[in-house]
Amino acid sequence: MAAPPYDLRHVGVSQWLNSGVPAPEVAARAGHSVDVLLRIYAKCIDGQEAEMNDRTMRGLGEEEADT
Repeated sequence: MAAPPYDLRHVGVSQWLNSGVPAPEVAARAGHSVDVLLRIYAKCIDGQEAEMNDRTMRGLGEEEADT
């Protein structure tokens, strides 16, 4: 039995967020506002603090974030 289109959409949006696609881009692709996107899919980006810290440090010219 095939998954309903809404389930496939949810999987796609979740995958984009988990892959690090910026929320405004995901919202635009999904047809949501960023506010709605983050309210519905916040659990998808929860727990990614270490990765976000590493990205921030690389953006500041540091090799790795201190752990």
